[in-house]
Amino acid sequence: YDVAANAFRPLSIFTDTWCSSATVAPDGTLVQTGGWNDGFRNARTMPACGGTGDDKSCDWSEKQDALAANRWYATNQILHDGRAFIVGGRRQFNYEFYPKAGPSDTSVVQMSFLARTKDLEENNLYPFVHLNIDGNFFIFSNNRAVLLDYKSNRIVRTYPVLGDGDPRNYPSSGSLVLLPLKPNPIEAEVLVCGVAPVGSYNSTKGGAGTFVPALTTCGRIKITDAAPAWVIETMLSPRVMGDMILLPNGAEVAIINGAADGTAGWESAKTPAYAPVEQTATGVARLYHSSVVLLRDDHLLVGGSNPHTYYNFSNVQFPTDLSLEAFSSEYLDASNDMLRPRILEPSPTGAPTSVAYGATMTLQFSVPASARRRRGGAAGLGDVSVTMVASSFTTHSFAMNQRLLFLDVTKNVAVRGRAGTFNASVTMPATAVLAPSGYYMVFVVNGHIPSEGIWVQIQTQQ
Repeated sequence: YDVAANAFRPLSIFTDTWCSSATVAPDGTLVQTGGWNDGFRNARTMPACGGTGDDKSCDWSEKQDALAANRWYATNQILHDGRAFIVGGRRQFNYEFYPKAGPSDTSVVQMSFLARTKDLEENNLYPFVHLNIDGNFFIFSNNRAVLLDYKSNRIVRTYPVLGDGDPRNYPSSGSLVLLPLKPNPIEAEVLVCGVAPVGSYNSTKGGAGTFVPALTTCGRIKITDAAPAWVIETMLSPRVMGDMILLPNGAEVAIINGAADGTAGWESAKTPAYAPVEQTATGVARLYHSSVVLLRDDHLLVGGSNPHTYYNFSNVQFPTDLSLEAFSSEYLDASNDMLRPRILEPSPTGAPTSVAYGATMTLQFSVPASARRRRGGAAGLGDVSVTMVASSFTTHSFAMNQRLLFLDVTKNVAVRGRAGTFNASVTMPATAVLAPSGYYMVFVVNGHIPSEGIWVQIQTQQ
């Protein structure tokens, strides 16, 4: 899909990708793994090419039986070295890595935590995984979480049960994010919001079914604390199957899509949540199998919805929907145009800028209102910050590999002779543990209003 042209072209998929998972490799290749039936153990790659032309080489490649175990409803997380950590899936209480060390590598590592968090509804699918700032994995399954040292296969911390014990993973389908990281962070915090109460999935089955109202609760915990504890918060409205997306200003989290009752699954919800939290509503029901990603122009690209066993476009309450929408947050309102930064260098439309860990990069940007201020007008430049956002693979209410970091702004000076133009010197993260190698969108933020992003590639760290 070409965002700028609003055009698309078909690609070739050879096996079933239903309920699969993915990461973006350091060179920009989408590495997508697993699925259903003939896709259980397959790996597919899509290079960082694009456009809507007829370049037949810009398509999927597929490797048969690339994985050691069936991966259906699994989760992928990028490692500091570019490999994917692939964990869980239906009846898979283990993890593995991809690419493999060699053709003979068929190893999987057992993880009893996943077996212990399985319940009658299998609310341990699509576990929430994030790379902690210490290099270990925070893994949340059902209503519990652990910190895993994957190098030694050792659980180094067990977190308290969240709240009253209601499950948060598929099919109860809350959503969880790692909150933005400060420069040289010493703490990390996660936020999980939305949930279908325990038993909701089974209650929708048989006869007319009962669609239990979703809950309004969120849980927040500092995963780096010596004695971590959950803090319970409340959303304005109930939601299940919502997607949580970090907005590029680093100050807000969008909660979008989903329903106010039922759960994920076929015909398992009946009251769509049309409005993002504290935002205006869409006219499209975005239920099971909907998704959302952050675009470089600050919009959220929202698409899909298919709560049926097969595509069904008629004679049902919520037809399969293949449309896309662009959601604009408040900061994109025209009233903020004079305060919105615009990155001039490196060019937003040029080739991605390559940087090294710990290196300094200069961003030149302009703010229209600042030019007016120099001529005696209103002030237009607020506190300037710079954020960088990793590309996520969003499915089933979880944005895998979503990560937002604030960069250290060491200098922010006006450019002489160019009113409203500034040079900001920013320092890249120090290690691949903080920011795994690959492509990131970098934004200049004036107060809470972000610029359009530019692509930056952090080179692989051995």
